Formats: sequence, structure tokens, C-alpha cells
Amino acid sequence: MQPLLRGSFGRDGYIHVESCASTQRLPPPDAPHGTVAVAEHQTAGRGRLGRVWIDEPGSSLLASVVLRPSRPVRDWPTLTPVAGSAAADAIEAAAGARPSIKPPNDLLVDGAKVAGILAEALGDRIVLGFGVNVASAPYAGSAALGAEVDRGALLAELLLRLERAFDAWDGRVSR
Repeated sequence: MQPLLRGSFGRDGYIHVESCASTQRLPPPDAPHGTVAVAEHQTAGRGRLGRVWIDEPGSSLLASVVLRPSRPVRDWPTLTPVAGSAAADAIEAAAGARPSIKPPNDLLVDGAKVAGILAEALGDRIVLGFGVNVASAPYAGSAALGAEVDRGALLAELLLRLERAFDAWDGRVSR
């Protein structure tokens, strides 16, 4: 994955596992800003409000990124729509399909859910998780981008766009 990265996210910390309960819990508490955790399958994937995220092993992009904002905690909820817009841009660039955003955290293609975002404040950090249906749509009402979409290229695009969007949101100078 390292050769595909174009920004700093994932360079100082990258965790990849075949299976885990949730990528949201993979990065250790002291993980540096921009650490990325990726799984081929989640056994207990979660969505907003305790909802379940279902995937088929090896067919989705399941990732979480550690973010350490300088903005006050009261501003942190405003990051979710910023991340949603970055994810929609990345999906369009990598897969050619422009998702619409269903606030606060779902991305839809032709009215069906193709991706979800989960932002969790954990102490002094936000762990921002993404689930994107790439090769399969594992539940009714969901959509997939298509088996021809390269998950590595999609992840690299998503990380770059998220980094730029986060830097702008947090008042940092983008690289």
C-alpha cells in the first residue's frame, strides 16, 4: 500500500489485518495523527447509533484513520460532513460514480447506500472510520461500486482527499 500513498496519512502508522471486530479499535491510544487501520473483514463492524455494518470478506474497503485535531472538542462533530464530501470525491475519482451524501454519514449511489462514515471521539483523538461496498452489496438497500474498482487505489485516493479536507477544516497547511 505504501507506494500508492500520495499524502502523509498512513506513512507513520499503517495497520493491516485480515479480520478484526472493527477497524475503529485497531489503532492504539498513542497512535500518531494519520495512522491508518485497514481490515479485509470486520466481524462486528459498526455504524452510527450502534447500527451494524456488514461486509463480505475481501470485498469492501474497511478503514479507520486517527485524527488529532487542534480545534476545540465542541467543533469535532462538524468533521463528519467534511469527511463525507472528501469520501464522495474520492469515490468519484477512483470509481467514476458520484455518490450523494445523506446526512449525517451515508453515501448513496442511485439511492442505495454504498458507504458509511463513523467518527468517534476517543480521548484527545477522533477515529474516523469508512466502510465502502466495492465488489458486493451485502444487504438489502445497499449498492456496490463494482469488482473492477481497485480497493488500494480507492484507499489511496480517499486518504489523500481526507487529509486535504481535514487540514483545511483544522486550519493546517496542506502538504
